[in-house]
Amino acid sequence: MKSQDAVAARRAEALAAAAETMRLVRDRCVWTQRITHRDLVPYLIEESAELVDAVEDGSRAELREELGDLLWQVLFHAEIASRDDAEPFDIADVADGLTEKMVRRHPHVFGDDVAETPEQVLVLWNAAKAAEKSERRSVLDGVARGMPSLALAQKLLGKGSGLVPAPELVATAPDSEAELGDALLALVAQARSRGWDAERALRERLRTLESDIRAAEAG
Repeated sequence: MKSQDAVAARRAEALAAAAETMRLVRDRCVWTQRITHRDLVPYLIEESAELVDAVEDGSRAELREELGDLLWQVLFHAEIASRDDAEPFDIADVADGLTEKMVRRHPHVFGDDVAETPEQVLVLWNAAKAAEKSERRSVLDGVARGMPSLALAQKLLGKGSGLVPAPELVATAPDSEAELGDALLALVAQARSRGWDAERALRERLRTLESDIRAAEAG
């Protein structure tokens, strides 16, 4: 078994090689040279979705590959940012910031606080996060509006818990798009109350539908 020092050295070497590969591609590939942060967004969304597929319905090899593709997106953005004239930063700065934040948010690991249950960990995490975001004026500040609608609905319901009443299911079928929206939101609220992930539930049901369609096509 490799020592922890050897494992750490191997990881550092591999990540440094990946970052250097990205730098060379940016320098020498005419397509890559013209790409901006905004240009990369569709690829980031696509790679993230492919990683979700690999996690939920893929092999170990697919998971490893998709993690690599998503890491490439991070390296790509960091390399673009490193060449900004006004406010440059590189992948080392990104990693440093991430490490500092995770140390702050895990005082039970890196400090003297004690958390013996997942619930206690969450309390410490939320307290650290609240201290970092003290300048925010709303619980909704920082919520990404680009999330898929079901996932966004579940996030907003969680943020608004105790502030606004949760929507309730009605027995009658919706007669308009507005009523359909109300019904969908109520379903998401019900899922959240039971600890379910509405977005994942629909994704998995759609995979079943896809299999049924392909089976029907095959006869």
